[in-house]
This record gives sequence, structure tokens and C-alpha cells, in this order.
Amino acid sequence: MAPYDAICFDLDRTICEPTQDPATLLERTFEGVDCDRFCTPSDLRAAVPSLPTAETAREFYEHLFGEVADRAGADSTVVSSLADRYLELQDPSAVRFRPGAEAALEYARDRGRVGLITNGGRTTQIQKLRSLGIEDAFDVRVYTDPSAGIHPKPDAAPFERALAELEATPDAAIHVGDSLRADIAGANAMGIDSAWIDVGRDRTAEDEHEPTYELSTLERLESIV
Repeated sequence: MAPYDAICFDLDRTICEPTQDPATLLERTFEGVDCDRFCTPSDLRAAVPSLPTAETAREFYEHLFGEVADRAGADSTVVSSLADRYLELQDPSAVRFRPGAEAALEYARDRGRVGLITNGGRTTQIQKLRSLGIEDAFDVRVYTDPSAGIHPKPDAAPFERALAELEATPDAAIHVGDSLRADIAGANAMGIDSAWIDVGRDRTAEDEHEPTYELSTLERLESIV
């Protein structure tokens, strides 16, 4: 086990996961705009790396549905309506802890300062934290805020902000997350140790980023920290 002054976590798919079924949510979205479904939840996840930075959740989903519509050769005139309907149906507070996450967070707090670095806006993400009862569990919370120069991971800005507020150096910190492209690549570029949580998604040819540690669940955090 390695000692760290700062232990940082991603939120979505690392600490928590949605309780709304993604396929049902997407199906109801298309039904709500009277449009044949042209994508799956997997298609949405695959399109995320190609999206430009969005200022708001509404803009993010408009970009997302626009990207998958282009890939499917579908009618792009429904993109705005799909984004609106998806946000109407989505409940950010409908989340639960991933296996071992609650205990891992408590364990980390006993061993150093703890940060949250999430690729989500404050308004949406704080609903999840409140639902889980961990709004005050972090010494610093860094949300995506392009207007303040905090662009999504793997950009260096959110990591730099977290380390500065935690008064930690990169070589004395670790970041834990589920995304090789965002969490692991961003931490690696900063010289921060990284722990990748394998949530069961297939690695692609583009996933060349190697984490310092690989964990099947956060239940194994005690083996590395």
C-alpha cells in the first residue's frame, strides 16, 4: 500500500450509478418526440469522446444526440427535442452507491484529504451527492465549469484545481475513476497515480492509457492506499 496526502475520486460510475434503466429512459425519450429510435445506450456512451465542450447539460445532450444522429444517418431536426425530452425524464437524484464505494470513501477520509473531480456541472452533480448523503464528504469538489476555465477531464484544469485546494503535489496524490480516456489519461498526464475501476465495459483500440492500478470494485481500495 502507498501513502497519499490526497485521494481524489470521480463520481459517475465510480462512486455512484443511476437507478433509472438506460434503455427504458432512452425508449421513453424517443416515444416522447414520436421518433423511431436510432441509437442505443451503448451508442450514446461511444459518442461522448467526440463531443465538443458544453457549457450546460442541455447543450451536452444536444451535442450528444446530434452526434449519434449523424452516425446513424438519422434526421437531425429532432435533436433539440430529444435533448429536451431526455432531460425532462432524467432524474439526477436517482442514484445508488456502487459496490464498496461508501466504505471506500470513509476509508480514504481516515487516511488523507479527499477530493471529488467530476465531469459534470454543479447543479446536476450536487443532486447526486445529496441523494447519497455525501455532499460534505469531500475536502474539495471540482465540477466542470468551462466559463471558469474548468474543462472536463482529461484536461489538466480540474486536477490542478483539486491539488491546489488540497495542498497536495502530484506525486503525493492518487485519482480513482472508471474512464480510461478521462480519469486515467488526465491523471497520468499530471503525474498523479491512477486507479481504474473496471465497470465491465470493453476496452477499445483507443484505450491506450495504462493506470497505475486496476480494481474490479472500490472494495479493493484498501489494497492500494
